[in-house]
Amino acid sequence: MLRARRKLKLETERLTLRPPVHSDFTPWANLRRESRDFLTPWEPTWADDHLSRRAFTNRVYWASRSINGASALPLFLVRRDDEALLGAITLDNIRRGPAQSGTLGYWVGERYARRGYMSEAILAVVHHAFEKMDLSRIEAACLPENQPSRGLLERSGFKYEGVAQSYLQINGRWRTHVLYAALRGDRRGKTTVGL
Repeated sequence: MLRARRKLKLETERLTLRPPVHSDFTPWANLRRESRDFLTPWEPTWADDHLSRRAFTNRVYWASRSINGASALPLFLVRRDDEALLGAITLDNIRRGPAQSGTLGYWVGERYARRGYMSEAILAVVHHAFEKMDLSRIEAACLPENQPSRGLLERSGFKYEGVAQSYLQINGRWRTHVLYAALRGDRRGKTTVGL
């Protein structure tokens, strides 16, 4: 099981995208802790033990099972020049059969935001999903007021598709999200975002 997980690695110009491992706990916990105020307006409420070693160990085991079961692709962003952990990206809810789709989620530590790292990661994961996993559709959602995330998705080739009322609980409240999608062989052209 671990052998298959360790082989998975995506490379971009500056990053290695790879599954989390147990030795990532301290850099992960430190980055999440120092970025807490930056991240919590956009994320589900953190559990009381969110930053604990036990919770992280469960995350590593979940990542391994998900990759080996082909239900998700959870990856950490590691900068190659200094091995710094920058954030994470996950292709989750992978559906096969007629759907051939998945849902993209991501976060980056505050000190690494707006430097193009997540753009590199999204392009690599979407390419992998379309070319290696044979998916046809990648979906993503974010809060309407999260302009940096919306811009990131649009620059990464995602098109606005609509609004989902009470889509996810974010920071303790059910929140409406805007929906985006990237399609393999997309011929839709640029779409106008109305929100």
